[in-house]
Amino acid sequence: MIDCRPVLDRDGVTISDVACRHGAGRGEEPEPSPGHAIVFVRRGCFVRSADGVEALLDPTVAYCTNPGEEQRYDHPHEHGDDCTVIALDEASAARLWGDAPLPAGPLYTTPAIDLEHRLLVAAAGRRQDAHELYERAITLAAGAIGRRDPVRIAAGRPSTDRARRRLVDDAREALAAAPDRSLPELAERLSVSPHHLSRVFRSRTGHTISGYRLILRARAGLERIAGGERQLARLAVELGFADQSHLCRVIRKQTGHTPAALRAVFAR
Repeated sequence: MIDCRPVLDRDGVTISDVACRHGAGRGEEPEPSPGHAIVFVRRGCFVRSADGVEALLDPTVAYCTNPGEEQRYDHPHEHGDDCTVIALDEASAARLWGDAPLPAGPLYTTPAIDLEHRLLVAAAGRRQDAHELYERAITLAAGAIGRRDPVRIAAGRPSTDRARRRLVDDAREALAAAPDRSLPELAERLSVSPHHLSRVFRSRTGHTISGYRLILRARAGLERIAGGERQLARLAVELGFADQSHLCRVIRKQTGHTPAALRAVFAR
């Protein structure tokens, strides 16, 4: 009756597509919540009872779970529901919200948050870059729970333009040396939380960190192609692309030309 399909498991964050086909009626007996998570409802309506407090949940809200909460799910209607679960390990939850439990009760989501949630699901279905999915998931989670306490979610954020510029420059410098550094690794190196680094970086450069990483890889590829490199499969592996097709897609998207066409242009 419950189908849970993980679509990402990276750096302490797991994204799962959960489909429940429970009929109308009371759910099973309460059981402990497995851990920290932010759950976004895509379809359906159900009631969650957690530690004796009931909340009606539908596609206008998200909600959080915390380790050990006694929870039960009841269903007022037939046809079940579909949700997206962003589960966080202890370290990821602490970076996002501090040491306190994630907020209780429904988190009413804006149209922008709901759209970003659905775009994340679509991107996961297309098996997009894991770095990008992680960054989008953390940004989405921060946006949802930040509506409950914007001050808490903004804690540690660089407060001046100069500090933000320096943060972005430090991140770019680190990526230039090692493009494969993940967002959590960068954030730890720079002593900020991943979602704040992602937000500040995008606000100043116009790119997510995962998108910026692809730009660096593509431009390294262009340099090699301009120098006469013909083994695209080898080049893709050396630069960190998934395969030759991924390399070709990224270069074509960024330049409007295939690697073969660019090779001919460089050879003129």
